[in-house]
Amino acid sequence: MYPYLRYTRSIVHAVIANKKGQSLDLVQTSEVIVRCSLTDLDPMLEMNNGRVLTVYDIGRTDFIIRTGLGRLLLKKRWGMVVAGSTIQYRRRIRFLDKVTIKTHIVGIDKRWIYLEHSMWVKGQPCSSMLLRTGVTEGGKVIDTTRVLKSLGKEDWELPPTGYVAEWIASDADRPWPPVGLRV
Repeated sequence: MYPYLRYTRSIVHAVIANKKGQSLDLVQTSEVIVRCSLTDLDPMLEMNNGRVLTVYDIGRTDFIIRTGLGRLLLKKRWGMVVAGSTIQYRRRIRFLDKVTIKTHIVGIDKRWIYLEHSMWVKGQPCSSMLLRTGVTEGGKVIDTTRVLKSLGKEDWELPPTGYVAEWIASDADRPWPPVGLRV
């Protein structure tokens, strides 16, 4: 089941943080702390890999709200989509572990905003996820220049480099639909 209570609590905390002057600039990193609960566990008694993706939603929502993007999305009736992701797992997250979720922007191109999430337990990285996200209007992804202009950041640039640029290039070569599933 989706962790609606935990998610709602994180939204309330992000809104309160903004009201207390703890908003973030787009270049900053959001940090949210959650506990690995019983409903997060798989049969190996560690956080389920699918739950990791769901818990990253909490970090992304905090980042969106605290940077002002959330308010802009509501005001303009825009949406936000995830159009691709890649993830690496390095350490297990166990029951009751205190998990810090870090979220920041690692690149922006004409169409996409690339976010990176990471989970940390006791100062050790456990997983990292790279996301391709887009802002939508009427169901279609809009240019990031419109989004940045609406945020008062029209001169801000962060072109994807390094592993982010490599992932973008590699993903562009990936056949769609998947080769083994074509009709």
